[in-house]
Amino acid sequence: MKWSAVRRKLARVDKAIDKAMEKAEMPGAALLARMPKHGEVIEHFSCHGLAVVRPERLPMKHDTIFDLASLTKPLATTTSVMLLVQEGAVGLDDPVSKHLPAFSERDKDAVTVRHLLTHSAGLKPLRKFHEELLDRERKKGERWIGTSAAREFVVERVVKSGLVHEPGKASVYGDLDFIALGALVEAVSRRPFDEFCQERIFGPLEMKDTFFVRLGDGEPGVPAALLRRIAATENCPWRDRVLWGEVHDPNASVMGGVAGHAGLFSTAADVMKFSLALLDVWHGRSDVWSPDLLREFTTRQGLPERSDWALGWDTPTEGASSSGRYFARDSVGHLGFTGTSLWIDLEAEAVVVFLTNRCHQVAKFSRFELRPAVHDLVREAFAEG
Repeated sequence: MKWSAVRRKLARVDKAIDKAMEKAEMPGAALLARMPKHGEVIEHFSCHGLAVVRPERLPMKHDTIFDLASLTKPLATTTSVMLLVQEGAVGLDDPVSKHLPAFSERDKDAVTVRHLLTHSAGLKPLRKFHEELLDRERKKGERWIGTSAAREFVVERVVKSGLVHEPGKASVYGDLDFIALGALVEAVSRRPFDEFCQERIFGPLEMKDTFFVRLGDGEPGVPAALLRRIAATENCPWRDRVLWGEVHDPNASVMGGVAGHAGLFSTAADVMKFSLALLDVWHGRSDVWSPDLLREFTTRQGLPERSDWALGWDTPTEGASSSGRYFARDSVGHLGFTGTSLWIDLEAEAVVVFLTNRCHQVAKFSRFELRPAVHDLVREAFAEG
């Protein structure tokens, strides 16, 4: 294999990331890419810029921990539901109300677990529950944010909310579907969501740097030594501080840091470890999960017919995917608002983990079009030799 040509092309990836930092698209990034070829494994791991700009300057490192934002959906929530389906505790076509009885309110009996996983349930994609709870705090002079009462408030509002379209008739990406799925996992397992994920996913896969950060009175927060490994995110206007070691997502924050749609922290190495476990199962080299069930979860569901969503996983949208031009149609992946992404080419076994802190100390949030360019450059480099 012509390793010199591969390294030369991978240098172009690093240059593109550095150029984006010069344009202030993000303070820093970690890129971990891997692909087997000709009996060998090509792997590229690079770190760029700063993990924290304020309140102090800390460099990006290989073991930097990121707020994964919506990567929580496939890594934690989708995998939790898959485990419950594997055990027979949940059926993909079960009405959600079978497990969350209050969900039946406002004509939602036809909504199934499959609908939630494909963002086709008909729930409103986003509601700013943090604004409602802040208003309650101001009016009542009581602490609500981060309390168990706030968590119950958000879950109840989601579970009892009405539909904006008939189930299965449209696919609109949003958070409420996965807030409901997080609540479903807790109801069925009778375990707090973060504990279930640790015991059933992160622990068995030895993802030692993957966790939720619980917030609220009486919670210890992140130890000082660990905090210095975490990339900071936004200088939040309503929390009046740089978010460092606490979840960026507003609704996950008011829910106490643990939710089905956001809240997970991890490293590039741990996200890669998860991805390789998924590939081993998909290719029949491991039975840590059911291979047949995993294949169903990573297959486009056609809800509705032209939707690109698999079960909890996105797949490339032709001509407009953040995965770029080279990931096959049956690849799976997901993005996170904080500047994180994961794409897995199931057949080629190419994995690109690209984690950034794009909403930390930047003048404004860009469209962040760097991701497809990075993915293309990586796959072009891997194609050498």
